Amino acid sequence: MTRISDLPPAWDERTQLTTFLDYARDTACVKCAGVSAEDARKALLPGSPLMTMSGLISHLRWVEYYWFQVVFLGEEDQGPWTEEDPDREMRVAVDLPMEQLLDEYAAQSARYRELVAGNDLDSRAKRVRSDGRRVDLRWILLHLTEETARHNGHLDILREMLDGTTGD
Repeated sequence: MTRISDLPPAWDERTQLTTFLDYARDTACVKCAGVSAEDARKALLPGSPLMTMSGLISHLRWVEYYWFQVVFLGEEDQGPWTEEDPDREMRVAVDLPMEQLLDEYAAQSARYRELVAGNDLDSRAKRVRSDGRRVDLRWILLHLTEETARHNGHLDILREMLDGTTGD
């Protein structure tokens, strides 16, 4: 699998932010390459029954959905979570093939690249946070990069536990 680089093709702020998010997204996908369907569904960390590779990819997909569509665009929340099951996106993922999860994540990422390209980084989210403030698109990109990178660490641990594979 060919990796994308974390070095941006230009040094402006937008290109640097989007390059790092794309690099983090790509890292998540690379961590899952070649994992069997059975292994993708295994919860290997004691005390973390939802921490599976498939669950993490589903979570990353739905986290981006929430921040871009629900918070930034102000759309109605159609995510899989409920008040009774706030982590449902991780639970239902074990019933889906990893290939499907990765394809959906890639297709959605492409749509969000277009959304970001069409908006100013200073554009404010339509939805107000609980503290009364509206985040801007720049903050959302930074937050999603942090979130994805943090979960890449989880994917890295799971992959090493499954088959010893390590890497960037």
